[in-house]
Amino acid sequence: MIFLNNIRIVYFSLTSENTKRFVDKLSFPAERIPLRRNEEELMVDYNYILIVPTYGAGRDTNAVPKQVIKFLRHREHRAQCMGIIGSGNKNFGEHYLLAARILSEKLDVPLLYGFEISGTQTDVCETEKRIIGWWNQINVTLNTEKEDE
Repeated sequence: MIFLNNIRIVYFSLTSENTKRFVDKLSFPAERIPLRRNEEELMVDYNYILIVPTYGAGRDTNAVPKQVIKFLRHREHRAQCMGIIGSGNKNFGEHYLLAARILSEKLDVPLLYGFEISGTQTDVCETEKRIIGWWNQINVTLNTEKEDE
């Protein structure tokens, strides 16, 4: 049973738009967490996969963008996140994908994949494959739980 029509992406990208360029290559609908304070806050009422870059030049502090933290302050947004995809710069060494790893742990969801900067076509294919696999696994579990009720 495939549930592809339900897959949604929420992502954050700075003005460099590296993450946006990557997300634009994916075949899933996506919504961007606003960059500026004067933009309307993004509110979602569906399950999603979060794509988040790591910032802060490889330091532990500021790895998770403040805009993402603000978005996740809503309890519903935390509960609706089904998985994380991370982007980063391998020059950050051990801090590569740090924001994604932090959020994966805090939200207790899997880190499905990571890519560097704006990714490659191989990264796009692998990301889609992992999202589809995980999404179907989640939906089979949810449907099984419903049948057991």
